[in-house]
Amino acid sequence: MKVLALNYGSSSIKFLMAESRPSHDMLYPLGRGSIDGIGTSQSTLRLYFSDRPPVQESLVATNHTQGTTFLFDHFNLYEEFSPSTIHAVGHRVVHGGDVFTQPTVVNAGVLSTLERLCDLAPLHNPLALKGIQETRTILGESVAMVCVFDTAFHHDMPKVASTYAIPHELATRHHIKRYGFHGIAHASLVQGYVTHRGESHQQDRVISLHLGNGCSITASKGGRSVDTSMGFTPLEGLVMGTRSGDLDPALVNYLAEKEHVTCAEVEKWLNHKSGLLGVSGQSSDMRMLLEAANHNHDEQATLAIDLFCYRARKYIGAYLATLGGAEAIIFGGGIGEASPDIRQRICENLEWCGLQLEPTRNEQAIHLSPGMATCITKDQAHLPAYVVAADEEMLIAQQTVECLTRSNTT
Repeated sequence: MKVLALNYGSSSIKFLMAESRPSHDMLYPLGRGSIDGIGTSQSTLRLYFSDRPPVQESLVATNHTQGTTFLFDHFNLYEEFSPSTIHAVGHRVVHGGDVFTQPTVVNAGVLSTLERLCDLAPLHNPLALKGIQETRTILGESVAMVCVFDTAFHHDMPKVASTYAIPHELATRHHIKRYGFHGIAHASLVQGYVTHRGESHQQDRVISLHLGNGCSITASKGGRSVDTSMGFTPLEGLVMGTRSGDLDPALVNYLAEKEHVTCAEVEKWLNHKSGLLGVSGQSSDMRMLLEAANHNHDEQATLAIDLFCYRARKYIGAYLATLGGAEAIIFGGGIGEASPDIRQRICENLEWCGLQLEPTRNEQAIHLSPGMATCITKDQAHLPAYVVAADEEMLIAQQTVECLTRSNTT
């Protein structure tokens, strides 16, 4: 079976083509890549093959529907990606609400329900829904498709972690609770750690940090989430590229009154003009902020970085208490994988819990292949830390095959 995994981001589509082979449980990657810069004046298509040089092309994709069409047009040029050989497609969907708590085969009823769930994730679910519809148009409805949900990893969090302290009848009526996000990424980080350490570690208590433009931290036990920083929406929790993370909810109405704008406008500020961008006043890109702080001694850039790391360290302490200790800290995501400086800053003052970074290991832990893991702490550290290159697309492909196998045997 040849499986295509599609991962829709706010301005990108990442993909993986993998193949399952008879008598083997593993999926073998045939190629992967991305279209970046969707919605901008220039998009970039990158294709990486298992046995030949990569391909990079410039194009213009004004939206995700057009990006999906371009993707399949290019797939026709390469044998590995030929659409006529695809047996199944797995789609990442950010929000499954209370309805979808595991990978689900796509049908008309599922698509209709996904449309209703767009209110819960208006920035993300519509992108996936359009991608699914376009893929079905291109490949035809005979090709099996599966939705893999970011929220599913967190769906069985304890009620004490998922409940907001608001009137119960309101929470029940409007399905308000802490859903959590980045679940596929966190599941992949845990899977990468377990694979690296061996099956005997699958019941470990671990704290995973997915640090990119969007950031979240999750406490997991036995491979399941028991608490996570994002809540009803992806706005809660850590300081992010353009999102504020945790703040006093009264600020929304306060700013609306003071600035003579609607609460909806303030929410836009908190999602798109806050975080690293808002504090620094210049950029949401951590690389640019580190350059400004380290070489130009920019005070606002320094404050933005310090706040980013402080909030992450604060959550680590909270989740150590939640778990009653941990076997490992895991760093992942664009910043978590690629920035030794940020990892070092986050780990400062955590020696009390046994976390002791080894500087050389930390500096060398970059450019890992998808799914790979490496330790960045000293051998004698009581709380080891790892960098794991999450492979969300492979996890989507794996869960797609598992879902179709279950549906074919029931």
